[in-house]
Amino acid sequence: MPDNDQSPTLADAPRHSPLYDVHSALGATFTDFAGWQMPVRYSSDLAEHKAVREAAGIFDISHMAEFTVTGAEAGDFLDYALAGRLSALKVGRAKYSLLLTEHGGVIDDVIVYRLNDAEYLIISNAGNRDAVSTTLSTRTSGFDAAVADVSDNYALIAVQGPRAEEILAATADITDLGVPWHEQKYFAWANASFRGSPLLLARTGYTGEDGFELLVAADAAADLWNAVSEAGESHGLVPAGLAARDSLRLEAGMPLYGHELSRDTKPAQAGLGRVVVTAKDAFVGKDAVTPDDDARVLVGLVSEGRRAGRAGYTVLAGDSEVGAVTSGILSPTLGHPIAMAFVDRAQAEPGTALDIEVRGKRIPATVTTLPFYSRKK
Repeated sequence: MPDNDQSPTLADAPRHSPLYDVHSALGATFTDFAGWQMPVRYSSDLAEHKAVREAAGIFDISHMAEFTVTGAEAGDFLDYALAGRLSALKVGRAKYSLLLTEHGGVIDDVIVYRLNDAEYLIISNAGNRDAVSTTLSTRTSGFDAAVADVSDNYALIAVQGPRAEEILAATADITDLGVPWHEQKYFAWANASFRGSPLLLARTGYTGEDGFELLVAADAAADLWNAVSEAGESHGLVPAGLAARDSLRLEAGMPLYGHELSRDTKPAQAGLGRVVVTAKDAFVGKDAVTPDDDARVLVGLVSEGRRAGRAGYTVLAGDSEVGAVTSGILSPTLGHPIAMAFVDRAQAEPGTALDIEVRGKRIPATVTTLPFYSRKK
């Protein structure tokens, strides 16, 4: 699932995941991430990235925020509060959606899970927890629906990579799985248990690979992490940090809040127009969701050599500034620089030759469609 790197004020005390002691024992390097001390790497960014592409990685994403929405009109409420049609979501399935401002900008991107006829689970980005909580709660007015922030009750573990299913199927003490592993579809979830604790297993992720995200009670998180790690020892599983998660999602062309998404960005600009169901009678932001004709749009940029454009770097067409990079890396999988950038519509056609200004030098770049990388099915 998606995430962002908006940081709190310096006065806020850093928070620790329920898995903090596990990461410390593994020798993780920590970084401040949206007010949490989270592992940025354990060994090397490249090794962790490669492991996820070739075998599997296990990530702690417990900093994400979780909300339940309950009530007879929970579906109708979410149709109004979010940009998608969540009332049509079947029990056992999940859907990517957007929480918009009245002006059509993005407050956060979220994943919504339908737990039963009158209950949904929403997982949002760590840095937007308060904004999502306040916004959703305010929008319940007039609906038989209630929003509860249950973030502190849970830990969230992601197991991502082509061997993720194999590893989880071999994990001791995961029992009572409602759906056989191989039958669980992408963006579906199933109930299970782990040593007596309820376990929600969702076939979702933020790496561009097959994988699962496991929601479990906070006090069971360390045992679950260790059990999965033990099952994965002979399958190439490695612990992976936020640096690898970011390079993986960028190769997969997935937007990151605070980079490709913001309150000043409308969904269609970021290639997310498909997420917005304008046929709905009403939802917050509907009247303003269409971008202006001159609004910049998100594209992929590929370059040669080893120097990558980074967030904030200027994109040029001749002597004219036509855009800015939002995210960029030297792709570990592809072996050349890649970047996402918002550019003028006139420069957005695939194959268009542009330049990225990298530390005073112009690096040739070519517009390409997203994603940069797609896994083999």
